[in-house]
Amino acid sequence: MADLSTGATPVKVMVVDDSAFMRFTITKHLNECPGLTVVGTARDGQEALELIPKLKPDVVTLDVEMPHMDGLSTLREIMSRHPLPVVMLSSLTSEGALETVRALTLGAVDFAAKPDNKANMASILEDVATKVLRASKAKVWQMSTRALQTEVVQAQKAQEKKIRQLGNQDRIVVIGSSTGGPRALNTVIPLLKSDMAAAFVIVQHMPAGFTRSLSERLNSTSSLFVKEAAPGDRLEVGKALLAPGGFHMLFDESDQIILNQNPPVHGVRPAVDVTLLSIAQRYGNRVVAAILTGMGSDGTTGAMLVHNSGGWVISEAEESCVVYGMPRSVFEAGASNEVVPLSKVAAAIRAAVGN
Repeated sequence: MADLSTGATPVKVMVVDDSAFMRFTITKHLNECPGLTVVGTARDGQEALELIPKLKPDVVTLDVEMPHMDGLSTLREIMSRHPLPVVMLSSLTSEGALETVRALTLGAVDFAAKPDNKANMASILEDVATKVLRASKAKVWQMSTRALQTEVVQAQKAQEKKIRQLGNQDRIVVIGSSTGGPRALNTVIPLLKSDMAAAFVIVQHMPAGFTRSLSERLNSTSSLFVKEAAPGDRLEVGKALLAPGGFHMLFDESDQIILNQNPPVHGVRPAVDVTLLSIAQRYGNRVVAAILTGMGSDGTTGAMLVHNSGGWVISEAEESCVVYGMPRSVFEAGASNEVVPLSKVAAAIRAAVGN
């Protein structure tokens, strides 16, 4: 059960959903959770935007699919006019996954699946409550209307992606992230060029069904070829392999992907540590690790091995993290070679790679 320390001011929540049943159900559950109180509900985005300045919620739960003003349009307005933590509620359809990934790159802190039957209602509502509490501690920033609108435009025209075999001198760059990660990746990946002498690996904490949409989105904005990893894919220069949700990702002696569904590590699967340890054990000082925003300590053990093997470890600075957990753990373990804000992570990676 989600909880806060006794005596703490409750987190004020606004529930935005076009379904009267879902508004009632979510509100009832959140109000029963210690540390949470629902201060208002809205049936569409327009009503939500009118109520936010009056009710001043700490967190908004926002349905992705709504009539009149959909979740994405509402989110853009919230981030430009009243920036505050938003948890998206999404159906598990492929369209829902695509829209959710777009929402996360626009600044939504987290998302939860909408219940699709009464059998899974209780567990999903508990997940919503937990994520609302976590979101209340996240940092969000006002985004300019210009920045939000450029997201709508298709980023780069289709182009030939340059990929070549991994050479003995090439680097392997591993990027790990969790809460706030899609937005961070959407900032970093487009700035990494395919002519860098490196193969790229990305591990973002995300459940099955959403990582393909994230990879496609990142691929459309980058000169790197970004794809959701599959068994048999291999490390190649100019390519970025994104760990698929629900699977740990490792590499064998032929630089090929191995996926497994072994138990979660740090409570997550995929785990950054599983991938980073696999790569660091094989490539040692050729590894560059970048640990970005996220809760917990995943990536610290792998970063320590990279650091001790003569590789290079970059951790995101607190000032730009949505949640300063994973990078903080790496830094406090003494594994960081440098600490930089998100806007300088791509430049730090380029410098570490050497071009």
